[in-house]
Amino acid sequence: MTSSILEELRAAVIEGDTEKSMTFAKKALESNIPPLDAITKGLAKGVKEVGDLFSEGEVFLVELVMAGDAMKAGMSVLLPAIKESKTEMTSPGKVMIGTVQGDIHSIGKDIVGTLLEADGFEVVNLGEDVASDVFVEKVKEHKPNILGLSSLLTATMPAQKDVIKKLKTAGLRGDVKVIIGGAPTTQEWADEIEADGWAGDAVSAVKLVKQLIKS
Repeated sequence: MTSSILEELRAAVIEGDTEKSMTFAKKALESNIPPLDAITKGLAKGVKEVGDLFSEGEVFLVELVMAGDAMKAGMSVLLPAIKESKTEMTSPGKVMIGTVQGDIHSIGKDIVGTLLEADGFEVVNLGEDVASDVFVEKVKEHKPNILGLSSLLTATMPAQKDVIKKLKTAGLRGDVKVIIGGAPTTQEWADEIEADGWAGDAVSAVKLVKQLIKS
């Protein structure tokens, strides 16, 4: 019974079916499956599979977004149960992500956040069009291991540089690793603005985060 519910959770994410994800998340709780198992052995498995297929060019961005939405739907049922039972999810680290000022694109950043959550990371998503000073304030407040700055417009790329500059001025640059991403960005740009890394897609971003956490 347990394995079939976990399998249905995995399948719901792969199918991008939010209703099915929530239904089987509830069934998992009714069947006394630990909510952490439902996440790691069910939902997260599905997201990882779709993420791998996306990186191999086997599925499209829309399917990755749908998988992320289905996982979030299931998580909305399971996370309150985890908090209630005070089960601690041992997180490998805390990652803060946001889209820089002047840019309202969210899909790429949100997929990165979902994939990181699937791997057990604590994710603080600041949203879109985030001012440089807000990034600095939130780094002070949340003390993340890694800050991810997304920019999908060439015109907003200088804001990534500005955030790094302001972190230095605030004396916080040594406390947080900064990674950047977004369609117009490159490794050369990351080097120029003294970021700690660059990722061209969501799957690479997760790999980069893991590498930086280890180091």
